Formats: sequence, C-alpha cells, structure tokens
Amino acid sequence: MIIVMKPRASEQSIQAVTRYIEENGLQTHLSEGEEVTIIGIVGDKTKISTENLIIFKDVDRIVPVTESYKLANKKFHPEPTAVKVGGTSIGPGNLTIMAGPCAVEKEEQLLDIARAVKACGATLLRGGAYKPRTSPYSFQGLEEEGLRYMQEAGKAFGLATICEVVSQEAIEAAVKYVDMIQIGARNMQNFILLKEAGQSGLPVLLKRGLCATIDEWLNAAEYIIAEGNPNVVLCERGIRTFETATRNTLDLSAVPVLRTKTHLPVIVDPSHSTGSYKYVAPMAKAAVACDADGLMIEVHNDPAHALSDGPQSLNFEKFAALTGELKPFCELMGRSFL
Repeated sequence: MIIVMKPRASEQSIQAVTRYIEENGLQTHLSEGEEVTIIGIVGDKTKISTENLIIFKDVDRIVPVTESYKLANKKFHPEPTAVKVGGTSIGPGNLTIMAGPCAVEKEEQLLDIARAVKACGATLLRGGAYKPRTSPYSFQGLEEEGLRYMQEAGKAFGLATICEVVSQEAIEAAVKYVDMIQIGARNMQNFILLKEAGQSGLPVLLKRGLCATIDEWLNAAEYIIAEGNPNVVLCERGIRTFETATRNTLDLSAVPVLRTKTHLPVIVDPSHSTGSYKYVAPMAKAAVACDADGLMIEVHNDPAHALSDGPQSLNFEKFAALTGELKPFCELMGRSFL
C-alpha cells in the first residue's frame, strides 16, 4: 500500500501520517518528489484502517500494491535511483562500464588490465576472487589474495572495484578491499547470503538467476533492501532456454520491463550471456539502445590462456574498438560516456 500526499503537502501532515502508521507497528518508506510525496507502507496492513488514513490532512489517495516486493517497487519510489560506487554513479544519464577479467590471476596482469580498461572509459574494475564454477576441478579463485590485488589495481588507476561473494566469510573479506559486491546468478535466491549482503554496508550488484522470472529477481533484491541497504543494481546476464547457439539467452526485454516495475538501476552483461567474444559487441550496443544503465564486460590481456571464461573475454584491442563504437548509441539515449 502507498499513500500519495497532495502536491506540496506540509511537513506536519506527512509526519502525522507516518507517525500513525509506525505507532501501529508498520514501517514507512518516504519518496519525496519536487511536488508530491509518497509514503510506502511495509508490514501487515490489517493493523491500520484505510478509512482513518484517508481523512488525514493532505492525503490525496491510497493505492494498493499487489506485488510482493515493496521497497524495490517503482510505485514506492517513482524516481529512478542512482547508486554511487566510489567516484562513479550508476543510473540515469550515465553509462557505466564495468570491465576486467573473469578471475584475478596475477598481480601484474591485473594492473595491466586495469590500465587498459581505464584508458577506454571503464570506471569499475571487475574481477573474480571467489569463483563458483560448474566443475569442482576448475580454477576456484585466489580469494583474499585476489581481493588485495583488486584494491591495489583500483587505487593505482582510480577505478572503483567489484567482486563476487559466495559466503559470509567472503563478504567479511571483501568489505576490506572492494567498493561493491556482486551476488552471482547461482546465488540469486540464496536468501541468507542476500540478507548478509544487505548488512555489508557496500552497494550490491544482483545478477539474475539462470531460470529466474523478473518478479523472482525483484523479490531477491527486496531481501537486500529490507536489510537497510538501498544501493542495489540489477544485472541481466542471460537465462537458460532450449537454445544452445549461445551460452545463455540474453533477455534484453528485461530492461524495458524493469523500467516499468522498479526504480533500481539495470545493467547488462553481454559476456556471460553469450559465452563468445564474437557476440559481445553487438549485444552491448543493443543493451545501450534498450536504455541499460551500464555494461559488465570481461576483458583479458590473453583470452586464449585465461584461467576462466577466456572464450567470452575481449582482448584490449577489441575492448577499445567496442567502447569507441558505443559513443553514438550513448548520444542517442542521452547518456554520457567518455
């Protein structure tokens, strides 16, 4: 349920409504626009009377919210959210590029990659220190050592840093080194991990699960926000379908659909979704044209010898070419980049 206040409602009227709601054991979420304030109600609505609410001064109307996610809901927060990570902002008017290797391998190598992606306009360095792989025999990541390399490379080139976490222990380590944590597709509905991420104090990138619906994805985001962390960014990374020509099927329709459902920023990962460097550039351009707030792209100095996901990684030359080709798409969508 949301309460829409009349244009330019007084602060006293807003406080009176929120006080009534909170005194009855529910939580309120305030969204203040230039003229209209919306009060979202979270909790058991049977504890309050809509008849009592509507007679409060400056209350315009009461709107039911049928979706199970509330704090992530655009009805609760009509204006789009911008999430600040280090010196960059993910959200309206800006195209954020997150780039780097799937897995952190060596310190000097990561520094070389950070230098290259920074020169092409990336503002976040991505790199995996904890790698939940399909096979237990695949490279599993350098863990805290990799996080230290991420921190050093980020500081050296003025990049914010992001790394996937897979456990409470990984979160506790990550908060000491990186600027943003990522919940991967396989953990999208690991609700304990989502709560712990919400308590971390860091912005969270939430990837869509392999077979998750958009509403399931938004409910997963709700777990993080409900812990008091509003800084959530959604990442479409492809879903599992019957098609085998690509690693996954990139659901670009998710971007405009999410625009109607949530205020949270939405980025696209064309690397994991396609599984091949050949398709990364066209899908990245399509994502920008769909009004995505950013891209997550895997970049490696030597993809043929990468310890993880080499076939979908761009080398420095291909990444530079792509970022140059993105400029007219950004201009078309009214986004700044480079």
